[in-house]
Amino acid sequence: MVLHLVVNNHGTEDDAKDLFQETMIVLYDKSREAGFILEAKLKTYLYAVARRLWLKQLNRRNKTPLKSAEFTGDETETDMPDDLHDHEEKEERFKIMSHALSKLGEPCKSLLEDFYLRQMSMQEIAEKFGYTTPDNAKTQKYKCLNRLKKLFFDRYKQTEIS
Repeated sequence: MVLHLVVNNHGTEDDAKDLFQETMIVLYDKSREAGFILEAKLKTYLYAVARRLWLKQLNRRNKTPLKSAEFTGDETETDMPDDLHDHEEKEERFKIMSHALSKLGEPCKSLLEDFYLRQMSMQEIAEKFGYTTPDNAKTQKYKCLNRLKKLFFDRYKQTEIS
C-alpha cells in the first residue's frame, strides 16, 4: 500500500520504506495521546497518514507547492508546523523506529514489509511464509506489530531517560 503510493508518485522503494517508518512513528505518537480513538481500520489510517506525509515530502523536494490534483489521490495538504525542534524530535523517533525494525528479525520484518509496503494480501502472506490459513498469517502480523511496538517503546524510553 505505501510502496504503491510512493512509487506512483515520484518516489523509490527506499522512499517507501522511510515513509513507512515515519508513518509508524505518527501512529505511535497518536496512540499515546489522551483521547485518541482509532475510528477507521488500521490500514486505512496508516494509508491516510502515509499520503499526507508523502505529499509534504514532495512539496519539500520540489520547493514549490504541489497541488493535490498533481498527486495520485485526492488527499489535500494539511498545515503542520515544521519548526526545528519538531523536526529533530521526529528525526530521533525515525532513528528509533529504524533500529527497532532492524532488531525485529525475520520473519516479522519481511511479513510487515510485505503487508504494508508491498500490499500483499493475508492469503499471499500465508502462502509465502507457510501459514496454514490467512487468519494464522493475520495473527502472526499482529504479534509482529506488538513486538515492533515493544522494541520501539523500550528504545524510546531509554532515550527519554538519557
